[in-house]
Amino acid sequence: MKKDGLTIGEISARTGLAPSAIRHYEAESLVFPDRNAGGQRRYQRTDIRRLSFVMIAQGLGFTLAQIRAELDHLPRDRAPTKADWSRISRRFGRVLDARIARMTALRQRLDSCIGCGCLSLQSCALYNPEDRAMHSGAGPRYLLGDRPPDDDPA
Repeated sequence: MKKDGLTIGEISARTGLAPSAIRHYEAESLVFPDRNAGGQRRYQRTDIRRLSFVMIAQGLGFTLAQIRAELDHLPRDRAPTKADWSRISRRFGRVLDARIARMTALRQRLDSCIGCGCLSLQSCALYNPEDRAMHSGAGPRYLLGDRPPDDDPA
């Protein structure tokens, strides 16, 4: 790796990230700057893409651990190729597709539940007499798609 890379200030200006955030991402093993003779961090231009990817992925709801797992597949000694990014895109795409499907179903349930005005506690997905849904897990289980035990085909 070249010792005359970009300073943290230059990387900050290019990415819009505060230097403290860049140092945090370094501590999280998302970027790996070199050090010059004076001990100052020096980043490669490829780190701009890595940091941009981190920002985008976080905005999509991925955790730093998930992002790190993906970035670990990228080479550190060269710029990632289109094929490298395509592999990550496919893996993230599957997760995003599943989230979109789950959110679409939830939105449809919320629309019908909030908008129905039925006030029927017998068929309402939010109603949970005697906390029957607790055995299925935390949260609004029926609204998330679980079926009440009375509705299960036997």
